[in-house]
Amino acid sequence: MDKVVLIMAGGSGTRFWPLSTNERPKQFLDLVSEKTMIRETVDRVAKLIPMEKIFISTNIAYLDIIKKELPEIPEKNIIFEPMARDTAACIGYAALIIQKMYKNSVMSVLPSDHLIKSENEFLESLKFAFEKAESDIIVTLGIKPSYPETGYGYIEYMKNTNKSDRKFKIYKVKSFREKPNRETAEKYIEKGNYLWNSGMFIWKTEFILNEIKKYMETHRNVINKIKKKIDEINIDEVYGEKLSKYIYNEFFEFEKISIDFGVMEHTKLVSVIPVDIGWNDVGSFKSLEDVFSKDENGNIVKSEKYEDIESEGNIIINKEKHKIVATIGLEDIVIVNTEDALLVCSKEKSQEIKKILGKIEKYKK
Repeated sequence: MDKVVLIMAGGSGTRFWPLSTNERPKQFLDLVSEKTMIRETVDRVAKLIPMEKIFISTNIAYLDIIKKELPEIPEKNIIFEPMARDTAACIGYAALIIQKMYKNSVMSVLPSDHLIKSENEFLESLKFAFEKAESDIIVTLGIKPSYPETGYGYIEYMKNTNKSDRKFKIYKVKSFREKPNRETAEKYIEKGNYLWNSGMFIWKTEFILNEIKKYMETHRNVINKIKKKIDEINIDEVYGEKLSKYIYNEFFEFEKISIDFGVMEHTKLVSVIPVDIGWNDVGSFKSLEDVFSKDENGNIVKSEKYEDIESEGNIIINKEKHKIVATIGLEDIVIVNTEDALLVCSKEKSQEIKKILGKIEKYKK
């Protein structure tokens, strides 16, 4: 079967304002290396999957950025959603296009903005997952937790259901759990059969379409309508923005719901592969503590000119090379300075940055 990859790159990246903006969200930033996060993701999977079988699902507004960042990706592999309708619609629509191009395929769905330090381990696990997904099951990669994180969803798997005698094990999933409080997260770690939900899935293209139609009635109706229209066209001539406009009215009917709520919480045909791949979803400024080294005072400093007095545990990011940043007596603070804005917030509140964006809209007029 043809192995393909769908990279979801439509997010707005609000948690990294003011570094990220609507015009250039998180996946197009060089947050964790000299490469943008989407470039890192594509380069990683390209060692296993050829460029002509890598697809990008995104917003039409990011076409120019993607073409500049990823010139090797065929333009017909850039899938534009007419509007944001969450991951169930994104995956269902992309699966229809992929099935049109590769009738018998196994697809992996990956976020565009996650950090994976152990690349070889990841590629080995993905190769194993492709193999297992050919058996009409949904396969997901679950991250072995190193501490009781409350910012991630969890996957509970059934012990003693492993069906592999190889390096990687695969278990039946019992349930997907929402982000827990601290006490619940600690219990998960103690039990030993809980993993962080990475949001990485592998399945046969036809199989996930059938699962969506099986558990999501409104999506079934919309997918059938879109499929009928896609069957009528030449995908080598009608793609990208053209295709997005062609199925606009049908796509508009999609209910806004995630694949987790729509399918994962209902299907019984999910298995998980526990992996230790140096994974981080880089979901907030605080998560950078697991990415970068700290100075002698526990500060993460990304500024050419920075001085401090009695300041500990801060995150300092300064994009204006001519400007000096100085802190006195500050602890556990995030300071981000760009040409257009200055953010100062508690490190523990960095997950809530998106709440401020509605208040600053008035300054953009």
